Amino acid sequence: MQPPSASNVDASLQGKVCLVTGANSGIGKATALALARRGASVVMLCRDQTRAETARAEIQAASGKEAVEILLADLSSHASLRSAVTEFQSKHSQLNVLVNNAAVFKPTRTVTSEKLETMFATNHLGPFLLTNLLLNQLRASAPARILVVTAPSTVAPNFDDLQGEKRFSALGSFGASKMCNLLFTYELARQLAGTGITVNAVHPGIVKSPLMKEAPPPLRWLTALIGTSPEKAAETLAYLASSPDVANVTGNFFKDKRAIDSNAYSHNEQVQHRLWEVSMALTEM
Repeated sequence: MQPPSASNVDASLQGKVCLVTGANSGIGKATALALARRGASVVMLCRDQTRAETARAEIQAASGKEAVEILLADLSSHASLRSAVTEFQSKHSQLNVLVNNAAVFKPTRTVTSEKLETMFATNHLGPFLLTNLLLNQLRASAPARILVVTAPSTVAPNFDDLQGEKRFSALGSFGASKMCNLLFTYELARQLAGTGITVNAVHPGIVKSPLMKEAPPPLRWLTALIGTSPEKAAETLAYLASSPDVANVTGNFFKDKRAIDSNAYSHNEQVQHRLWEVSMALTEM
């Protein structure tokens, strides 16, 4: 079912708690600012303390909102995420909006402290684990919304080599991690149907941000040439986080405030379930 056409009316988020990952720069920072301007209490999940403090000061100044917190965590580390969630839960009993935005691109194969390929671990397993650990707060706050920033990937993950140990391609692994985001979104939306928690994926388009700073030069050049601003990309995320137009819309893929389609593979429920089971095992959920 397609959602209604987007309006320009976004509801106030006064009294709502919103958590945004990768909020110290790019789309994440712009989204955190947009949510703060709507009155939300914003929690910035960031990896670097210094950059996070600088971004927080800028968001507070631009929004006039003092309730902007920093939550330090490395999305590639399960231990770091679990510790951050424990800290969040000690301060907040509710979570109204979760924006899974943070991602990385690595030109060569690297592994995390848990010996997982970095892009798969950060771009997919990180949001997967964080979201599952926060489900109790989201349920307690229903109606609540989960947003997953991704892309219209056509790269199927290789379940026989998810860590790229046999064969590694930087662009292929990045694309596969973005497909995992779609598969995760659709599976989670189905699991949470009827709970009051909506789950949607968002394609921000090509954006001028630090994400592709390690990408091949032609890709960096293209991004600089035609990329949109993080602020423009954040408009759709803020709309989906707040607008009554999409209050009951779930399991959709959005760009520019409108639903778009992803390829047939991403809608394969058997693949979605398989990825879910593998991810549960790898994160020890």
